[in-house]
Amino acid sequence: LVKTHNLLTTRNYIFGYHPHGIMGLGAFCNFSTEATGVGQKFPGIRPYLATLAGNFRMPILRDYLMSGGICPVNRDSIDYILSKNGSGNAIIIVVGGAAESLNCTPGKNSVTLKNRKGFVKLALRHGADLVPVYSFGENEVYKQVIFEEGSWGRWVQKKFQKHIGFAPCIFHGRGLFSSNTWGLLPYSKPITTVVGEPITIPKIDNPSQKDVDFYHSIYVDSLIKLFDKYKSKFGLLETEVLEVN
Repeated sequence: LVKTHNLLTTRNYIFGYHPHGIMGLGAFCNFSTEATGVGQKFPGIRPYLATLAGNFRMPILRDYLMSGGICPVNRDSIDYILSKNGSGNAIIIVVGGAAESLNCTPGKNSVTLKNRKGFVKLALRHGADLVPVYSFGENEVYKQVIFEEGSWGRWVQKKFQKHIGFAPCIFHGRGLFSSNTWGLLPYSKPITTVVGEPITIPKIDNPSQKDVDFYHSIYVDSLIKLFDKYKSKFGLLETEVLEVN
């Protein structure tokens, strides 16, 4: 977990996490556990990783997730945290979601963001600052079978995504005892999560589409700049470009 700027405890924040990867391991390890010292790096900031509401319907899993400060990624939960829980709260939203997970593969740096603007509207309604976050290596820890647009496999994935909320991916990692065998353990690749500079957001009770578009464009530019600034430091070539879909 790499900190680039201080966060004020007098403000609330929405972190946009990119990319989703297969399981969002960087998001979970960095913001729902103290494995990388998030509490020491951002003192006074309470992180809440937001995930699918369906994950809270399983009794044991529900309690495990809640013990790590994980909350459902729905409007009621986010509204409560940003309006009735004081200041110093940071909600981490994996903006690309299931759609982005379908395209994650080693060697590819792309995010699903162009038409994802709901998190910006929430930030405006609550006056919560937006923070771009990029995890280098998130797409490297699993290998996935990518179905092309128009194929039967992609059709099935999109149907699942529409009706259930997640897209089934065909993927594999390494085996338990050897990296040369297939299994569900992630490959031994580093994930470096860089937390960028917060974007100051005004509080607008009923933001117009023009307001949302304006701050969304600022956010996209900030994410690209964050990627470009740190890409060579964390194993990518200077010629690498972040693809924004």
